[in-house]
Amino acid sequence: MLEKTVSTQFGDLVLVEDADAITAVRWGKARREDKSPLLEKAAQQMREYDAGARELFDLPLQVQGSEFQRAVCDAIYAIPFGDTCTYGDIAKALKAPAQAVGQACGGNPIPIIIPCHRVMGAKGLTGFSGAGGVETKIALLRHEKAAGLLI
Repeated sequence: MLEKTVSTQFGDLVLVEDADAITAVRWGKARREDKSPLLEKAAQQMREYDAGARELFDLPLQVQGSEFQRAVCDAIYAIPFGDTCTYGDIAKALKAPAQAVGQACGGNPIPIIIPCHRVMGAKGLTGFSGAGGVETKIALLRHEKAAGLLI
């Protein structure tokens, strides 16, 4: 497993590579600063996203978890930049309970790249599992100019 830290306006992020795919993004500092072509590409794409110059990540991803976790992450990944949807929308598409979708969303191992910040509750803003919680979610949505939904 390889790790690299990228500093962004949303905090320091650790990009994790395993078996030639990005498997995690977490807040904090990497235990070590590894180098690989994929980590360098992921770091560059994260910097471009942070600068407002990238709307879609083009990286090999591997979501570890159940088939349902992977299905929810696939549905989240399909939400376009600047858009949002609800847990209920994803639940309906997957024929699953919204609460289960919410739990899977909270367990997303690759936040920002798999944009779980774009998923809302039926009545609006809900929590966020990343550092800073809902404030970070709001910052990400504002960055994507989706914040008009919040005002």
